[in-house]
Amino acid sequence: MADVGELLMSVLSTIRVPKPGDRVHKDECALSFSSPESEGGLYVCMNSFLGLGSQYVDRHHARTGQKAYLHITRTRKAKEDDGNSGSGHPPKKKPTRLAIGIEGGFDVEQEQYEEDVKVVILPDRQEVTSEDLATMPDVVRERVSLSMAGIMAADSVSHTLQVQQWDGEVRQESKHAADLKQLDNGVKIPPSGWRCEVCDLQENIWMNLTDGKVLCGRRYFDGSGGNNHALLHYQETGYPLAVKLGTITPDGADVYSYDEDDMVLDSKLPEHLAHFGIDMMTMEKTERTMTELEIAVNQRVGEWEVIQESGTTLRPLFGPGLTGMKNLGNSCYLNSVMQVLFTIPDFQSKYVSNIDKIIDEAPSDPTQDFKTQVAKLGYGLLSGDYSKPVPDPGEENGAAEPRGDQIGIAPQMFKALVGRGHPEFSTNRQQDAQEFLLHFINMVERNCRSGSNPSEAFRFLVEERIVCQQTQKAKYTQRVDYIVQLPVPMDQATNTEELQEAERRREEGDSSAPTVRAQIPFTACMAALSEPEILTDFWSSAVQAKTTATKTTRFASFPDHLVIQIKKFTFGLDWVPKKLDVSIDVPDTLDLSGLRATGQQPGEELLPEVAPPPLMTPDVEVKAPVLDDSTVSQLCEMGFPLEACRKAVYYTGNTGIDAAMNWTMSHMDDPDFSAPLVLPGCSSGPGTTPTESLSEEHLATIVSMGFSRDQATKALRATSNVLDRAVDWIFSHLDDLESMDVSEGGRSAAESEGGRDPPPGPRVRDGPGKYELFAFISHMGTSTMCGHYVAHIKKDQQWVIFNDQKVCASEKPPKDLGYLYFYRRVAE
Repeated sequence: MADVGELLMSVLSTIRVPKPGDRVHKDECALSFSSPESEGGLYVCMNSFLGLGSQYVDRHHARTGQKAYLHITRTRKAKEDDGNSGSGHPPKKKPTRLAIGIEGGFDVEQEQYEEDVKVVILPDRQEVTSEDLATMPDVVRERVSLSMAGIMAADSVSHTLQVQQWDGEVRQESKHAADLKQLDNGVKIPPSGWRCEVCDLQENIWMNLTDGKVLCGRRYFDGSGGNNHALLHYQETGYPLAVKLGTITPDGADVYSYDEDDMVLDSKLPEHLAHFGIDMMTMEKTERTMTELEIAVNQRVGEWEVIQESGTTLRPLFGPGLTGMKNLGNSCYLNSVMQVLFTIPDFQSKYVSNIDKIIDEAPSDPTQDFKTQVAKLGYGLLSGDYSKPVPDPGEENGAAEPRGDQIGIAPQMFKALVGRGHPEFSTNRQQDAQEFLLHFINMVERNCRSGSNPSEAFRFLVEERIVCQQTQKAKYTQRVDYIVQLPVPMDQATNTEELQEAERRREEGDSSAPTVRAQIPFTACMAALSEPEILTDFWSSAVQAKTTATKTTRFASFPDHLVIQIKKFTFGLDWVPKKLDVSIDVPDTLDLSGLRATGQQPGEELLPEVAPPPLMTPDVEVKAPVLDDSTVSQLCEMGFPLEACRKAVYYTGNTGIDAAMNWTMSHMDDPDFSAPLVLPGCSSGPGTTPTESLSEEHLATIVSMGFSRDQATKALRATSNVLDRAVDWIFSHLDDLESMDVSEGGRSAAESEGGRDPPPGPRVRDGPGKYELFAFISHMGTSTMCGHYVAHIKKDQQWVIFNDQKVCASEKPPKDLGYLYFYRRVAE
């Protein structure tokens, strides 16, 4: 061991002991999805603590000169018998708690491994075990042993990112519980046989703890549940707490606070129940609790069976382009989107075809490099290296049929990087797949300022034509977009009679009434998209006053790949978010040629470019009005941009949340919807941002989209240096930009050789508007903030379902229940 000891002595100064705050990557390679369980194990640099697979450690050594690596290998142990015989372990229990990783919750299986650790010296890969260290000089033994122990004891970065525990049942004490007012009205509630006092429904029955009224609960998104009579009673009386009858036991019950809009604890529940003659200690449970209902939903309900094709035995698929992705805890939205994106040639060529070049040019910490991590993910999905059945140590020689689960890949580094700094995508909560798609496209835009930009595959121009109905003069604007949002006209359902009959039976308390899904023709959705919109509050520059106008939206260009979002998520009359349970006959082929924009028509007059008069208060002295902060806050909590909320309150004259919400919903598509509100009497406003304070990063992003630096500067100045608003502004002011007396590089027209060329516009691809469906993402659940996402992708004329780690041949792709649809242009 003398030679190895001398080698260790020579590199001792490069061997570090991890300190608090050091990022130790001991579970995953920074450049691939190799792990200690992979063939060849994982090599951890004992200086930078970067993890590297066997195929990349030599490259890292050659590039950095680092020689000492900790080699970690893990071998899976055979599982013990889960049955009642043999080992004596009880079978797995069904979840009884809405939680992950805690007693009674959904199980997070922890695999058992045998681990082997040794030091490896490159380039010859000489190995040093703990036993070998014992024979070496003290200075070598102590430093190396401390480094080994520190690396193994440190929490790996991936471990800290994983969901270990989540408890959805933690409830807070209601603020109303301690001093709840209870009426002495003589009401006594029997121990069983409850019915809604309004509709006679016998299920989902709640008792108000103030007056003892027994009423049915809320109606669920699919039409089941109750008829909202308990909620309506609260809205009429303001009595805040209700208990679900049938869930009362000596241990507690389901208590809901309408005022706090959540399930709550009531420490005085026995006293509150006794007021109405209910002895909590003698009650037995006869109804499922709200938690049990949610757990049942998380396991299987209605559309879940159809979308996941759980009624049939699906054939597992393995190989290149058929790699599953592990769910990191509500990461199915990310998994589904990335599976689809890496079937698109632009993303494959940008990140996978030249992965060796990307890795060679990666920075010293590739875990924080966008291009490297996207390439790593793309190669992991397309190579087939990880598309193999999960090995079962209990089966010898692989004799058994392959199971559906794959080894797959866990996109932990990728998720951490793309979510960093984002208030939602940095969490482990469920998210909207459409919002994540746009977030990722925005990151691609920012990181592709030179070279090819794969997000151009989705980018297209929209033309908006507004016609003043009083003068018939028109105004044309263009904006860039990446997704077509398709409205769902519920009044066009083809099975109206069935829907009405099911509704009637539910209202009569018929618990056997079937759940009927609205059948909406796709042609009706397209008609709703293309029909003119009436603008009743349009300021016409031709008549210098407000009048009525029509707005028509058309495609100014057709992208190579078209994304269609079905607008299933909306607000009810009470502004509570809900999901429309609809079936739409989405076609396999699509021809949008009839929606091509035509521009200004022959003989058509344009509205004069005159700015509207400044908004004034009724006072003689011009001063800024005071906005109702509470209404602004309520709108913001619904997810609308702050400036849009301020505008809504201002333009509706502080008349309340309903008027402001109506204004917001009718102006969401305005190009300046989220642009800053400039109040009369205020000196600051758009255009006052000095050039020196503009973000160079924002300028570079806009320039990379095909505009000059001067145009980017003007856009950022007009929108207070907010990138998203600047991009919207620049596409809605193309005519203004064309009149700018500057060209690329900042020279005036007179200084430019040959005069001023037309300023560059957005880089968009264009072609025929004929498409074929190649993928769709479906959502299961009541809102985008919960539930589950699954992707179906057409591979070699065969539909394939990507359900996290499971990849199978699809037997009945539920194309009518999708949320996001992906089309590619048909070559003519």
